[in-house]
Amino acid sequence: MGVLVCCDCFFYSLPLSQFKSNAHKKRDSDDWGVGMRMVKPCPAEFTLTRKSKTKPNGKKPPAEEKKQYLEAEFTKVRVVDFDLKELVMLPREIDLNEWLASNTTTFFNLINLQYSTISEFCTGDTCQAMTACNTIYYWYDERGKKTKCTAPQYVDFVMSLVQKLVTDDDIFPTKYGKEFPNAFESLVKKICRYLFHVLAHLFWAHFKETVALDLQGHLNTLYAHFIVFVREFNLVDPKETCIMDDLSEILCAPAPPAPAAPSSPTSAPSPSSHNHVTER
Repeated sequence: MGVLVCCDCFFYSLPLSQFKSNAHKKRDSDDWGVGMRMVKPCPAEFTLTRKSKTKPNGKKPPAEEKKQYLEAEFTKVRVVDFDLKELVMLPREIDLNEWLASNTTTFFNLINLQYSTISEFCTGDTCQAMTACNTIYYWYDERGKKTKCTAPQYVDFVMSLVQKLVTDDDIFPTKYGKEFPNAFESLVKKICRYLFHVLAHLFWAHFKETVALDLQGHLNTLYAHFIVFVREFNLVDPKETCIMDDLSEILCAPAPPAPAAPSSPTSAPSPSSHNHVTER
């Protein structure tokens, strides 16, 4: 059984066949903003972000802290159990660009929504830099000038720029017969790279708040779905995502099977109970 991510109710519920069939429908840009928090306009057109191992003041970041999100009591929490690989695979009857556009827009909406649940805790005082593990992300303007910004500013820049791209009908066409631009795949890669930065920051800086809100299952499922998707279509360089490889290997593995019902002493164990393994 597969899923469809609903931006309004933020859970996974529909059959895989229905999820894939939705890609046949025209994407209506008027509906893309459902469930999104408002974002401030991006002050300038930015190029791809870059990362640095040093703080803005030139000092090295502190020693790596204990990663609460890797603890078994949290990693085992998922919204549902399903085959992520099957979910993200391109259906034979659907155009690749249309599939990338549909999924990228969904991830944008959901990651924006997930961030909004803890946005009141992500402030210029609590998050003075956009961090994930021992990496600090910076923005560079069109002239290559480094821009120092807080995490909430960085996320606003990301969401503003991505919203501008996915609602541009010349880039994400919604009218029948209109072609995708030649640079479409590179733009999707750019978007996914930005979205990964936001997800990584959520785990690194705001996992405690996410647990307090009892939303770790949603975050885990969203992250695993996103990582399996970008791996399937090579949308983000592994060198970019390696800072979260420890989490990815845990969450992208099949969820542990439910405990088997007690059986009589004479009954033999079911072969399937020892083979509940799905490839990533």
